[in-house]
Amino acid sequence: MKTYLEIKVPISFDDYWFRELRDLLRGVDIRWQRNYYHITMAFLDFAPDGVNMVPGLNNLLDDAVAPAITFDTLDAFASGPHRQVIHLTTTDAPQDFLALVEDIRRFFKAKGCVLQSDFKLHVTLGRVQDPRMNVHKLKDIISLVDLPDITLDLTEVDYRVFKDYGKPLAHWSLSL
Repeated sequence: MKTYLEIKVPISFDDYWFRELRDLLRGVDIRWQRNYYHITMAFLDFAPDGVNMVPGLNNLLDDAVAPAITFDTLDAFASGPHRQVIHLTTTDAPQDFLALVEDIRRFFKAKGCVLQSDFKLHVTLGRVQDPRMNVHKLKDIISLVDLPDITLDLTEVDYRVFKDYGKPLAHWSLSL
């Protein structure tokens, strides 16, 4: 079973900078993420049967402090032929948050899990599926958006089954 650990990012589809981004890309084939934004801390392609991850995650997350992250960059990366991801990110990730992510990823690996990829701090906003678009064109357009610095306290963490948007396997509220 594929699972992942996410930390929720409280932004809105209706934020003015997000509307500006969508307006600039009107006519481009994009699947926009709608009001469900998060940073994937770890994506598990495989977890051994019968291993309960929740107690170990409790040990890592019960005393964790909510990171305050300043999102200041809109960017894009290629995710396949004629496919790109538009995302929100930061130029100055808090070191304590990055250390927590690494601790979590080490924990999963020690339990025999296979992680999908390296950690990349980003919040997916949309998935471009337009053969007329490439990552360079996309970045040029995105650079026109007037993105303010957005500092957010990220307090909500969920452990979820991939593509199951019902109740998470576990939930934590980090202290401020």
